[in-house]
Amino acid sequence: MSTHLDFEGLYRDVIPSVVSVYVGGRRRPGGAGSAFVYDDQHLVTNEHVSRLADRDSKRVELRFADGSWRVGDVVGADAYTDLAVVAVDDLPDDAVALRLATQNPAPGRAVAALGNPLGLDGSISAGIVSGANRSLPTSNGFAIPDVVQTDAPINPGNSGGPLVGITSDGDGPPYEVVGVNRAKQGDNIGFAVSPVIASRILPDLVADGHYRHSYLRARTLDVTPSIAEVNGLDAPRGVLIVGTATGDSGDGVLRGCTEKAALRGWEIPVGGDVVVAIEGNPVRTHEELMRYLITETRPGEPVAIDVLREGDPMTLVVELDERPSATRDNRDGESQIPIE
Repeated sequence: MSTHLDFEGLYRDVIPSVVSVYVGGRRRPGGAGSAFVYDDQHLVTNEHVSRLADRDSKRVELRFADGSWRVGDVVGADAYTDLAVVAVDDLPDDAVALRLATQNPAPGRAVAALGNPLGLDGSISAGIVSGANRSLPTSNGFAIPDVVQTDAPINPGNSGGPLVGITSDGDGPPYEVVGVNRAKQGDNIGFAVSPVIASRILPDLVADGHYRHSYLRARTLDVTPSIAEVNGLDAPRGVLIVGTATGDSGDGVLRGCTEKAALRGWEIPVGGDVVVAIEGNPVRTHEELMRYLITETRPGEPVAIDVLREGDPMTLVVELDERPSATRDNRDGESQIPIE
């Protein structure tokens, strides 16, 4: 597929569906963000943008590209993936739903970020997809998996707007949303929630107001050569269970590490199970494990997890819990933790 992108045509076609989100009032300093049309009654934005809404009414003010204003209601939000849905009546005629891509974009793909950076309505910036399958930490201690990295400038106020590319399958509208813009981290590095994650979360936010996340109740680390060496593994693969919320013993229960060992000045966890597959799907990284849990499982379901326990392969059947609501103190999930 060609990476050529007609940015003038893209802007003309897409900007009517991009919305500026404003929040103000006496009790809360003003804030601004972006959103885009998801269907004929709902917009998509970031949870951290929707959090600025009035606590009681959950209302935000919306300005469309034609200059008209609406008031919307935040009807669903998920802090773990930083996605939210705003209900709005009587959309402008040209504010049509933007299609979410069915696959995540590949590095090198030309993209444009649209939104309201620094309060500048109707802005566009351009770049390429710089990387995929990133893990982006959030303020609640959870890391969003499968995140899209781009060098298209993303600034405060762009949050919640669409990252757009040429339609990959050549069928339907010429453009598609390949990410929900979220954050800037350094020069030429911006991040967006992937379309695969968004496609999983958003229907539940529209229907129920929330998304029920599966929860292993475990902390993990990718198995590096050093971790493999200390744990007596023949190769660096899979993710090490550093600790669990249910204890470290018992067949059928994931076991966490029981001690640490020193190697070249580092203290490395030792003794935990190493997850190498879930439901037959290889697990090479923490991101792969989290992506599978979000996109393929539901709380209460049993899943088959292949592990190495003291070097021996075995399959455990684990019933998934539901992740508790996100709070600042809720930091014991399947997050990558530093070796201390």
